[in-house]
Amino acid sequence: MPDHQHHRSPRRPTPLGRLLMMGLCAIAPTAFGAGHATAQTAPARAFVPYSEEPINYLDSPVDDPVARLQDRLDKGEVALDFEPKHGYLDSVLKLLEIPVSSQTLVFSKTSLQYKKISPKTPRALYYNDNVYVGWVRGGDLLEIASFDPKQGAIFYQLDQVRSDSPTLLRASIDCTQCHVARETRGIPGVFLRSVPTTATGTQAARSRSTVTGHETPLSERFGGWYVTGTHGKQAHRGNAFVPGGRGKIDAKEAAIWADGSNVVDLSTRFPSGEYATGHSDIVAQLVLAHQTQMHNLITLVNYKTRLAQHPKPAPAPKAGVEAPQAAPARTEAERAEDVLAAFKEPAEELVRYILFANEAPLEEPVAGTTSFAADFAAIGPRDPAGRSLRDFDLTRRMFKYPCSYLIYSEAFDAIPEPAKGYVYGRLLEVLTGRERGPDFARISDEDRASVLEILRATKLGLPGDWKLARPAGLAEASSP
Repeated sequence: MPDHQHHRSPRRPTPLGRLLMMGLCAIAPTAFGAGHATAQTAPARAFVPYSEEPINYLDSPVDDPVARLQDRLDKGEVALDFEPKHGYLDSVLKLLEIPVSSQTLVFSKTSLQYKKISPKTPRALYYNDNVYVGWVRGGDLLEIASFDPKQGAIFYQLDQVRSDSPTLLRASIDCTQCHVARETRGIPGVFLRSVPTTATGTQAARSRSTVTGHETPLSERFGGWYVTGTHGKQAHRGNAFVPGGRGKIDAKEAAIWADGSNVVDLSTRFPSGEYATGHSDIVAQLVLAHQTQMHNLITLVNYKTRLAQHPKPAPAPKAGVEAPQAAPARTEAERAEDVLAAFKEPAEELVRYILFANEAPLEEPVAGTTSFAADFAAIGPRDPAGRSLRDFDLTRRMFKYPCSYLIYSEAFDAIPEPAKGYVYGRLLEVLTGRERGPDFARISDEDRASVLEILRATKLGLPGDWKLARPAGLAEASSP
């Protein structure tokens, strides 16, 4: 990913205005040498033609949480308050309903405002289910990524200067230079990267960065990030600096990683009192990694389906060349097969990801240092037995019930048919035990039954066959 030194002046194509890069480039910590990056959770893919029909990413109206907030600001229903310490940050978080406990801190020089980021001045990220906000101490702007149900990640900026009419401005094409990449699965999206970092905040020479999701082992996470929390003997790469020059992790470097483990106080490392909170909670870090790739997969399935359904005009004949005989029109069944072929692979990947089929296990219990886990779980919804997909386990895996809470999101509901029906069908096959292939072998019958019961009680819009389906285990036991 580029370092954005040559960022062009933003334009204002809508009332929301210009686009700017989300230091979610810290949600996408930059490698300053993309050739060395490894993408564990995001295999290399061709870019999706997002700027063309029918996606029209750059020109279509959007209806994401930040666009809705700007509309309320324009109507005078709410106002943004500026204060000297954090600028508009506190007000933005409050109006977007983003908990301060979600704060994570990245000190690698990996975003638009990289010159102001270092281990002494880490960049702070805050998020909820649909919005990510980046803040740099002494920075010129807030950087925001907000997910539109149909269009995926939409990027905004808010100047950190007191104004009578502060405006959340939508970004220009500059953002997509980094946020349409193999790490985002070829669509406008967001991602996290673990970057081995020196004491100055730059990437260690000849080191390799890792794109992270819930499949990434803890031992490979958090390079370039501060992390607060306890996790037993499990090591990670946070809170530590490494000298350059090593292509592989040796015993000395492994000891450096170990020294960054089980940190609960960051006050001696940088002026933590200048931040909204002095923590970078490990549970918030784990959820953030899951959520970024989940968002990207939902968007990819959406885009692939819409592109496959969009009629493709016949090429214009060249001058002086006889037009070839038109191919026979494809039947409705053949067109349906074409659409299925377009979305099937990412839809299968989405099903695996929703169900945490390949989640890296926790070897020992993990505990954060803030109220994030309680704040997150309190949102619900809950079934009559009091169970929620937001309940944490944190002893052997992240969540108690292996199904992503983003199945409740507007973005998931906006997946077009027939892809959404396909995803629902595959989920039901797994949860009822009809699908027992190796991809889902780690999901127990108890977990399958619990997830099915929770979704039937809490998820609106389920297909009719979900109501009568028998839970896994029960279905087999009752069969002749």
